[in-house]
Amino acid sequence: MKLNIERGALLKSLGHIQSVVERRNTIPILSNVLLEGEEGRLNLAATDLDIAIGESVAVETEEAGGITAPAHTLYDIVRKLPEGAQVELYYDVDSGRLSISAGRSKFTLSCLPREDFPVMSEGDLPVKFNVTGVNLKRLIDKTRFAVSTEETRYYLNGIYLHAASDDNGEAVLRGVATDGHRLARFDVDQPEGAADMPGIIVPRKAVGELRKLIDEYEGEVEVSLSDTKIRFAFADIVLTSKLIDGTFPDYSRVIPEGNDKNMEVDSKVLAESVDRVSTISSDKTRSVKLAMSNGQLRLTVTSPEHGTAREEVSVSYESDEMEIGFNSRYLLDILAQVEGDVVQVSFADAAAPTILKDLTDEGALYVLMPMRV
Repeated sequence: MKLNIERGALLKSLGHIQSVVERRNTIPILSNVLLEGEEGRLNLAATDLDIAIGESVAVETEEAGGITAPAHTLYDIVRKLPEGAQVELYYDVDSGRLSISAGRSKFTLSCLPREDFPVMSEGDLPVKFNVTGVNLKRLIDKTRFAVSTEETRYYLNGIYLHAASDDNGEAVLRGVATDGHRLARFDVDQPEGAADMPGIIVPRKAVGELRKLIDEYEGEVEVSLSDTKIRFAFADIVLTSKLIDGTFPDYSRVIPEGNDKNMEVDSKVLAESVDRVSTISSDKTRSVKLAMSNGQLRLTVTSPEHGTAREEVSVSYESDEMEIGFNSRYLLDILAQVEGDVVQVSFADAAAPTILKDLTDEGALYVLMPMRV
């Protein structure tokens, strides 16, 4: 294999590919990126056996062929080469090494044969639909902060993606995530072909990799899925992931319906106030107490080690006076997703789940469990 490619194009593709590769691997081939040169193209691939990513980039091919090379080392080499440099990749079959040359720099890397590189079989992916990159980004951003990191409840370690109907009876594609303390639900218009999809749980790592890949992409993403796997294809990139084999809990039972005490407040003002008073909260509890009265919200934090903090915020609230406590970090995570100026917070009592809504975005709904303070 012998080919030439501009350093920036190679770096971008390697950046996408190498982030899937775990830093520590008991299986040596999983530390490598697969490089396959064909006429005018270089195909790159990496996998951790749960996620596989492939990308194609234009090159000048002198000699077709393929090999696998250490992913992170190759990425670091290309990253440190001068901007605008032309990079030559040459695999010498006799020495079994890949040489990387640019200007006066030359590196050689030990390789493993491409025949040893594991191929993730997709099987049949019967459900197919297209969703815009913008909608996919929003769905991920509005929900993934609530994904659980607790490995024992593995079925919460991803975003639950399914076809649903919203409150108006409109067909939507819905993403839900919860860690038991908070819940995030977000709807986008249901794409054609998504109505028959099974409810699936997309793992946290796959969600993170996909979000990085579509960061600057606004076109259509082709989604194909089955009960066990999902594939996202766009531009020259294909990301395939296994799905979490588990049952997502019935989240609708967590969303209260009788919350009749409504408070409307400037979302940025509330977030800044919570952030300020929580400065002295202890790392363990991170608790902040909200006391609502007519047109007024009082935030207080009491810490045995650090002292107390108090701040008042003007709000729209006309119900009975009440006090409720929250984890300040969880509250701030939700407020960070509110794009509009006003957030509506609906309470039932101090022990019941609280609903937060972005009044400019009907597709978003958040539930936050209270805590004793």
